[in-house]
Amino acid sequence: MVKRKKNIVSKRNVTPDQFLGEKLKFSATEAYKLLRTNLFFCLPEGNDFTCPTVGVTSSVQGEGKSTTSINLAYMLAENGKRVCLVEGDLRAPTFNSRLKLNNSVGLSHILANMEADLGNVLTNTMHENLWVVPAGDIPPNPAELLGSNRMEHFINVLKEGFNYIVVDLPPITVVADALAVSGTLDGMLVVVQEGKTTKRELSDAMQRLEMIHDKILGFVITHAEGARGKYGRKYGKKYGYGYGYGGKRPEKSAEG
Repeated sequence: MVKRKKNIVSKRNVTPDQFLGEKLKFSATEAYKLLRTNLFFCLPEGNDFTCPTVGVTSSVQGEGKSTTSINLAYMLAENGKRVCLVEGDLRAPTFNSRLKLNNSVGLSHILANMEADLGNVLTNTMHENLWVVPAGDIPPNPAELLGSNRMEHFINVLKEGFNYIVVDLPPITVVADALAVSGTLDGMLVVVQEGKTTKRELSDAMQRLEMIHDKILGFVITHAEGARGKYGRKYGKKYGYGYGYGGKRPEKSAEG
């Protein structure tokens, strides 16, 4: 049972790496602000979306999905939204090291019914409006945990205290984790690294999302040579979705 405690959180002075939050260069900051604006149009607050829940995934590993998740959450917080960033990549967690969280408990403990308390897993970091739930210990059954009723319940509990929830998820073509939790979320952003992601890999990812009738919010193009990557143009036109992009190589995103 997830126990909710108010105002019982860890607070730490952290120094995120150079590709995150306030450390971003101007061009990268503007690109993430554009992504934030596009998201506002896709999932407007109020009515059906009292607290929009967004999954961020990719076709394969190393396209910058975790960097995108963190910076999107940060930009939402900068806009005055109360945001919870959830590390749903239970197989290869990076938030503790990248955000200097040093949390020994996280999402996996709550989902595995280890009596983890919400106050113990929520950490306020980077921005006063941004709270983070790290992955916790690596479990033997990540897909089953993410697709469980406990995950749905946990997201519903978070909705009571936040305006937006951003969930960082594993690559779609590598494991089934992102697909397992997709039904709990309002939509999915797909990160595509131009020059790395192949058409076949992206096509495979899209087919898997379509098979479960998941709502694809758009594409985030990283390391794009132009204002929009070639795959983003192709799939954005095909599916009719708005999407953000990484701009003209403002930063080299860390893997993940």
